[in-house]
Amino acid sequence: MNAYDPNALVGVIPDAQLLADEAEWSSFGDTVHYVDPPKIFRHGEGSWMYDTAGVPFLDLQMWYSAVNFGYSNKRLNDTLKRQIDVLPQVASQYLHQTRIELAKTIAVDAQQKFGIKGRVHFNVGGAQAVEDSLKLVRNYKNGKSLMFAFEGGYHGRTLGASSITSSYRYRRRFGHFGERAMFIPFPYPFRRPKGMTPDEYSDACVRQFERLFETEYNGVWDPKVNQAEYAAFYVEPIQGTGGYVIPPKHFFKDLKKVLDKYGILMVVDEIQMGFWRTGKLWSIEHFGVTPDVIVFGKALTNGLNPLSGLWAREEMINPTIFPPGSTHSTFNSNPLGTSLGLEVIKMGYELNYEKTVAEKGAHFLDALKDLQKRHKEIGDVDGLGLALRAEICTDDGFTPNKALLDKMVDIGLAGDLEHNGKKIGLVLDVGGWYKNVITFAPSLDITHEEIDLAISLLDQLITKAKKAM
Repeated sequence: MNAYDPNALVGVIPDAQLLADEAEWSSFGDTVHYVDPPKIFRHGEGSWMYDTAGVPFLDLQMWYSAVNFGYSNKRLNDTLKRQIDVLPQVASQYLHQTRIELAKTIAVDAQQKFGIKGRVHFNVGGAQAVEDSLKLVRNYKNGKSLMFAFEGGYHGRTLGASSITSSYRYRRRFGHFGERAMFIPFPYPFRRPKGMTPDEYSDACVRQFERLFETEYNGVWDPKVNQAEYAAFYVEPIQGTGGYVIPPKHFFKDLKKVLDKYGILMVVDEIQMGFWRTGKLWSIEHFGVTPDVIVFGKALTNGLNPLSGLWAREEMINPTIFPPGSTHSTFNSNPLGTSLGLEVIKMGYELNYEKTVAEKGAHFLDALKDLQKRHKEIGDVDGLGLALRAEICTDDGFTPNKALLDKMVDIGLAGDLEHNGKKIGLVLDVGGWYKNVITFAPSLDITHEEIDLAISLLDQLITKAKKAM
């Protein structure tokens, strides 16, 4: 954490005036207004953000895992600056070097890992890439438009993505969704049925899903022609907004066997968990299955430019079956984004994030387990790499306690915690089925010392919040 001088800001409008203008002129329909009043930040560096008063805030959510490589990452910032002076923009109907290099890099990497050839298709945001994947699947499956997805799953808030996101609140005011996904139970180890082990619960979820294909009267399968009514199953290997829920290790292998048996595609949403968040380029690598489609975004450019995309099997996406103009976005595969994406992947392998993220994640998880022993309100902790969770409960250690977590978030953003006699803040993200889970997505470059500081601040934070309730 470097010192930051708020007096260095020139021509800055005061916070009070900004908030007044925001209240009058901005839509509240985006996600800014979950906190009242919204927090204004002025500077970011590494794992830290700074407010107008110069108070440092340790960020443990990094823009919903979009800034995996830290604020003001010099290597990535320099890549952006170089590209601006060479070829900052070009219409998406033309080619440029880093677009081709990035597509090849991702496709070759996938071929080495999964043993199959595929191609890469670009867009500008995660939800837009999900929309493209829906087109790809519908086209390949002769117009079939019904999908499976998970309870607790989140794939975005465009109309198509909302139809496969389990939360009704994202659809409620926007008309009827006739092609809404069928939502299937996801094995949530902490909240599994009594009397079951996590593995038994995983097995039960797979059996319950496969039962849909048992006879024609179970609703999705015609045994006379061996054809399913549904085209694909959209999965997050680790549920993101759902609370960083990690299923038992064998779950996806068992599920994929069912999907392959009945001709259902597996579309893997890596928008939040991709680019080494879990210690692998793709989180699905931990589970030993081969996807048909991978959708990605967020950290591909470290949040410096909107770029997303998908990888799909050759037979689904070759130019004969998915010709030019099948989808379009003016800004897709823009040079600033693709140059950054190429550098992110080069950097990830060069700096061996697979090793360092696993080590830091183990340190963070062990520290969370120790914190859990000191606070019975922490009902569950879990993690894979640097995607970690802490479920905040009542003092029975199980009943969801959204109010306590809301108070923790407010105190963290107030910047009134203490470290070495100075004020400090903590930025947390809230997720989970009951909105009672801290979803930790720190910078992949977080130091071990910063992890220890994070635990100390969390200890302060939960102690203050309990006293304030």
